[in-house]
Amino acid sequence: MAKYSLNIIPYHPSHASETVQMWRDSKERAIHQGERHSFEDQIHFLNHILSRDYTVELAILNNQVAGIIAYNKNEISQLYIHQDHQGKGIGEKLLNRAKNNSSGELSLYTFEINTKAQEFYHKHGFEVIERSSDNEENLPDLLLKWQRETG
Repeated sequence: MAKYSLNIIPYHPSHASETVQMWRDSKERAIHQGERHSFEDQIHFLNHILSRDYTVELAILNNQVAGIIAYNKNEISQLYIHQDHQGKGIGEKLLNRAKNNSSGELSLYTFEINTKAQEFYHKHGFEVIERSSDNEENLPDLLLKWQRETG
């Protein structure tokens, strides 16, 4: 059995290229559509914009970027797992970090076409609360919400 070494670390720009490539590949596989933004624009977004409103963390597996999450107290902006590492619990570990640091509820958007993501979020307590298509990909998407159980 191969050695499995997973670490969750704060995002650092030294991981920018590898992170953006993983993000682009994962998203394209999920929605069957190429990225609308240039690689350089995505690096700029990751390095200078996303971290203004979100905590950005990476899952590092055997010294490679295996996932990214960007979250704050109320929402998850990004959650992508490298296509070769899906189904290994990495998404769950990242999601639990967001839940543990939340206000007690989180919302996020996912594309309707991305049934794998919908199954993942449903399994982890998220429910669809709205449908729309107000995104730059012009694809139907779903607003999902999770609330911490009380009592």
